[in-house]
Amino acid sequence: MELIDTHTHLYDQAFDGDRKEVVNRAIQNGISKVILPDIDSTSRGSLEKLAGEFPGFAYPTIGLHPTSVGIGWEKELEMVLEGIDNNKHTAIGEIGIDCYWSKEFVKEQVVVFEKQLEAASQARLPVIIHSRDATELILDSIKRLKHLDLKGVFHAFSGSLETYRQIKALGNFMFGIGGVVTFKNSKLPATVLEMDKNSLILETDAPWLTPTPFRGKRNEPAHVQLIAKKIAEIKNCDIKEIAQTTTTNANRLFKFII
Repeated sequence: MELIDTHTHLYDQAFDGDRKEVVNRAIQNGISKVILPDIDSTSRGSLEKLAGEFPGFAYPTIGLHPTSVGIGWEKELEMVLEGIDNNKHTAIGEIGIDCYWSKEFVKEQVVVFEKQLEAASQARLPVIIHSRDATELILDSIKRLKHLDLKGVFHAFSGSLETYRQIKALGNFMFGIGGVVTFKNSKLPATVLEMDKNSLILETDAPWLTPTPFRGKRNEPAHVQLIAKKIAEIKNCDIKEIAQTTTTNANRLFKFII
């Protein structure tokens, strides 16, 4: 059974003490690949170092995270746009708009998001979209740039069925399902029940959003199996079917460079 963790911050300092062991556990649990979403220039070195240490397993992306859009954002954006390498990067991300932590630079976030969407289209790479309290703004940007024939994934999707349908109508987008689907009071299972399996890919967002029964502890890529199991329960099918479908979906969406 092959699984892919399409969103893990395995380069984060939370793994500095046992990163190789975490990778080995992931492989032992059937995770064949992980995607490393970029944050900004402060994280990029660690991300690329990790990708270099585990070629064929850990795949790098490049992008400017919305919460890193602040004073000096122009330089950060320039570094991303000049650093995009179609022969190296699996995606542009994680990019998007975040109105949860601060709205101080929201206008700048929109500019940065749209510039990176344009760059992804030019490089023919998918995007990894971070959306928090910003669904309307995100959808407005995608509608404005619909002519670019964008493709990508809505990371950590936890929206309503209506939001899912709105996004589906905009083009070739998938939905990253993570640990939230396992939470006791989560409304996501009801939405996932109605979602097309061919729209789903798996992710952990490790070290955060740890699935049940490990909530409160550090998340890691091996836990993708728990997410797949929960989706299989929701969909009333075998976990092997979810593994095969989501792996096929991820392989179709992302540029995994051998």
